[in-house]
Amino acid sequence: MSETVLPKQGGSPLVAKDRKGLRFAARSEAILVVVLAAIPFMVSGYWTYSIGIALANAICILSVSILVRFGGEVSIGHNFFMAAGAYAVAILEKRWGVPFYISAFAALFAGIFLGLIFAFPSRTLSGIYLSVATMALGLAVPEILLQWSSFTGGFEGLYVSGQLTSRLPKDLQQYYAALLVLIAAVFAVKHMRHSRQGLALLTARYHPRAAEAFGVNVSWARLSVMGVSAGVAALGGGTLAFVSSTVSPNSFSFSTAIFLLVGSVASGYALSLPALVFGAAVITLVPQYFAGAGEWVSMFYGVTLLVVILLSNAGGSVLRRVTGLLRVQHE
Repeated sequence: MSETVLPKQGGSPLVAKDRKGLRFAARSEAILVVVLAAIPFMVSGYWTYSIGIALANAICILSVSILVRFGGEVSIGHNFFMAAGAYAVAILEKRWGVPFYISAFAALFAGIFLGLIFAFPSRTLSGIYLSVATMALGLAVPEILLQWSSFTGGFEGLYVSGQLTSRLPKDLQQYYAALLVLIAAVFAVKHMRHSRQGLALLTARYHPRAAEAFGVNVSWARLSVMGVSAGVAALGGGTLAFVSSTVSPNSFSFSTAIFLLVGSVASGYALSLPALVFGAAVITLVPQYFAGAGEWVSMFYGVTLLVVILLSNAGGSVLRRVTGLLRVQHE
């Protein structure tokens, strides 16, 4: 009631501005969803495949951003959880013929389980120490996959050939599956952020003593954030396996974890659909655009990443300054 009365009495206009901002964000996301849904009818099959891969990578970028936003930590080993989800989808289909819409949930729960197992002994680590611990996970992925070659297929990997329905071509099934999973993941994270549990996690990060005073276990919060982040990463890996139709150790090398972190930085660690799609485009589509540059591709891509990160940081600084001016004027 007070939020609707204050603006009429000449009070703070920030509530109305926040509502306008939320409506604008919702409309932007709706427009983006419509555009993404129409892309397969506007571009060639190659670009449909590439953009589908980017959408799957956006889910993985979301997992890294969740850890940063809710836990204040950086991971450079999320390729481990991606690989767990991808191979869960591939193995379930190969051995028992489980379709993707079921194996995706198996990948999600496998990621949560592995994230909790990793987070429990490392729950007291933070900062660079936790980053190094996750790096150990990322470096171990290829060796683990090769050692369990009877399940993982060794160097050759596994082929994911299942389809969701016979009414659509497989390339469209792969594309729209990635889009739907991404939308569902973003919606779930947004709901979690505004839920009671999400507020508890944010309080544990920014005000740990206050969180403990309100009965929030900070160690439990750290475990929960890593579990959720790892689960989303595994879901993204499973989606990537379905979209690309194959999994192999080379797909989840340590460089994959680095690219995820780059995509998260490029997106400003945001949890919104437009930011995630932008970050995924930077790490997926930009290298393909420069693929014809030969030996210069690394330099062009490096310069592009530097420009994107600098612009993202400058944009955040401008936004913070504008917000600060609005508050000063209000006061």
